[in-house]
Amino acid sequence: MQRLKLIHHAPGAPGLRFLGLGPYFLPIQGLTKLQKLLEKHAFWATGRNYKNLRKLLAKSTIVITLWRGKRLIGFGRATSDGVYRAVLWDIVVAGDLQGQGLGRKVVEALLSSPSIKEVERIYLMTTNSDEFYKQLGFKNCNHQKLLIRSKS
Repeated sequence: MQRLKLIHHAPGAPGLRFLGLGPYFLPIQGLTKLQKLLEKHAFWATGRNYKNLRKLLAKSTIVITLWRGKRLIGFGRATSDGVYRAVLWDIVVAGDLQGQGLGRKVVEALLSSPSIKEVERIYLMTTNSDEFYKQLGFKNCNHQKLLIRSKS
């Protein structure tokens, strides 16, 4: 079995975003692999194109990827002001590998990043994985309401 490689990308993930770098700084079409991972394993992220993937990476404070060999198997990112608020976004693990602690690795890597580990409050939105996130210390928030304004 191939070894796992967790990558803490530089802010904005320039290597992944521009050069498609993966483990050991090898150019292995990382952006294409990210698009396929999101398309296949994240219903909320289908239809994302390269231009917008580059943009979301560029605006991300923290980007984490998880690889098994040349296969991208996990991803997560966060944005933050570094003091008061942070938000975790787009956490995904390949469906055939879920239940093996890989999502936990991605989330723990995000939470331990120097950019957010001392932040006062970390937000996370999920549709159907709240029990998983509760195991990592997240709680339902009853004193705030989620409001949304959509383009469509």
